[in-house]
Amino acid sequence: MKPPNRRETLLTGLFGAGYVGLRAMATGLPVWFLANPRRASAQDMACALSNQGKAQFLVMSCSSAGDSISCNCPGTYTNSTIIHPADATMAATPFMLGSTAVTAAAPWAALPAATLARTNFFHYATGATVHGDHPKAMRLLGRTANNEMVPSIYAKHLFPCLGTVQSEPVAVGAGGNALEMISFTGRTLPAISPTQLKQLLTGSTTDPVVKLRTLRDTTLNQLNTLFKTDGTPEQSAFLDAMAASQTQVRQLAQSLGTTLASITSDDVNGQALAAAALIAAKVAPVITLHIPFGGDNHTDANLASETFDHTDHDSTGRGVPGIAAVQAALASLGLTDSVTFATMNVFGRDLSGTSKVTALGGRDHFGNHAVMVMIGKNVAPGLTGGTGLITGSVYGATGINSTTGASMVTGGDIAQGDTGVSAAKTLGAALGIDQSVLAPNFVDNGSIKAVASTLSGITL
Repeated sequence: MKPPNRRETLLTGLFGAGYVGLRAMATGLPVWFLANPRRASAQDMACALSNQGKAQFLVMSCSSAGDSISCNCPGTYTNSTIIHPADATMAATPFMLGSTAVTAAAPWAALPAATLARTNFFHYATGATVHGDHPKAMRLLGRTANNEMVPSIYAKHLFPCLGTVQSEPVAVGAGGNALEMISFTGRTLPAISPTQLKQLLTGSTTDPVVKLRTLRDTTLNQLNTLFKTDGTPEQSAFLDAMAASQTQVRQLAQSLGTTLASITSDDVNGQALAAAALIAAKVAPVITLHIPFGGDNHTDANLASETFDHTDHDSTGRGVPGIAAVQAALASLGLTDSVTFATMNVFGRDLSGTSKVTALGGRDHFGNHAVMVMIGKNVAPGLTGGTGLITGSVYGATGINSTTGASMVTGGDIAQGDTGVSAAKTLGAALGIDQSVLAPNFVDNGSIKAVASTLSGITL
């Protein structure tokens, strides 16, 4: 037997033995169904059918740099003591998040109206203060069950109903940064770069994308023949309900080919395209990438690393267009209503209260304030929580009213120290995961609440 080459090994890793994942992509049927259609239970089929339109894939931007994404977003312009860059490209700009009037640096206001209409800025405290804590921050500093990373918690629960090839997340933005690798049940997962993905899926007439239409027809013919002889009525009905049409598969193949051909590097645009392609191919429920927002700017004259025209393109201006690139890549494959975007970083940057920040000389690590940007169909536009004085002249994240999402310096039923867990639970709800299912994945015994007002069309 000829040993598999590296390309075959990587493809098998992404799409399963026999490329069952490609058949899932080509047919619209879940991997578990294709792997053993005779054993498809009524419960399994009900899960997949009932969650159509509810369960969401997740694209999550993660950064161990502790970028300044949280320093110039909506919710940080409530007091003049909070410091922002003076550069004109970062001018304080009013705009609307749904019916909520907010102010933020100009790049945020430039996001498309359709994106802003489903964007929420959830202010929280990570509690982490060093870059090496990034993996710990992804585990909420020990507040997840079995020390599982938050993206992996979501992936486990989304996998059965989204019908993906694997339950594990895929990291396309970690590069050589070990801190941004994702672990799953204690096992560190390999990463794949956008250019590697492109090389795997394109290049000849025998490539996977080219095979989709043939795979669809062959697989569905085999399943129809099987169910005619010994299938149940429920299995046949499931096949009819879930199977993709020839037109859908043709459009998917064409769109995927265009998306993959557009990947030219492993930068933010390449990561956005790769994430969209992996979701369209139903490889994994969760894809992580890295959108830079200013980096580690301890010494940063005039807070230049945060400005729109910073020469390294590692800034709020670079970051916000990166979010727009993700939304555009998803839209190009018809995934806008199927995917939620979010951010989750190791920590934020100090907002006020030090001579360095006041002099626009840079920002230091700050565990008392960060922001989770959530964008998705099930996300209500607006602000959750906010900023307030936490000591002396230092501003940080406040507590939150779990019903209204209002910022509460005192008296909120979500304490500042619990806002990270609340953010994780709220995002889980936005992904279509019931709170009763999520609760055992955290160690608070259900005492920390998700925020109802952050959600649209989802009842807690």
